[in-house]
Amino acid sequence: MMGERQTDHPALFYEFSLERHVPGDHLLRSIDRFVDLGDIREQLRPFYSDTGRPSVDPELMIRMLIVGYCMGIRSERRLCEEVHLNLAYRWFCRLGLDGAVPDHSTFSKNRHGRFRESDLLRKLFESTVARCIAKGLVGGQGFAVDASMIKADANAKPCWRTYGSCRRGRRPMVSPPRRRR
Repeated sequence: MMGERQTDHPALFYEFSLERHVPGDHLLRSIDRFVDLGDIREQLRPFYSDTGRPSVDPELMIRMLIVGYCMGIRSERRLCEEVHLNLAYRWFCRLGLDGAVPDHSTFSKNRHGRFRESDLLRKLFESTVARCIAKGLVGGQGFAVDASMIKADANAKPCWRTYGSCRRGRRPMVSPPRRRR
């Protein structure tokens, strides 16, 4: 007998765990094992005021930055949206399902202000590399830089059909400039 999904009685309570919904081989799980943010608040204490409203947790900000760098999210506004929506990002940032994601302007202000002035990101990078060396993941004897040259497919001058032929039969993306009379 074919069953039918029951939708008449919505559940009063739901059991949901971010831990179960983030795959074990996810990149952020691997990164989480080596990132130690335990002493971040002490390092940043001189850059915060003792009065006023409590700030956004600096550990959350750093974890969001790591997500942005690792996942190639360049825009701070986009990063805040992605952390709000993606379960793996929420898990890595320790937000849970109902945790509030900071506004992009608050995030930007901290990144370009406090974090830059404190030299915190360099210290975090160095401590993470030291932990990876201690675990035997990297040797520390050498490094590699990718400086490969890639030919650009760009033209400094726009190609218009009125000025000559376009390469490979491309059509101009915008109309040619109008002539003044």
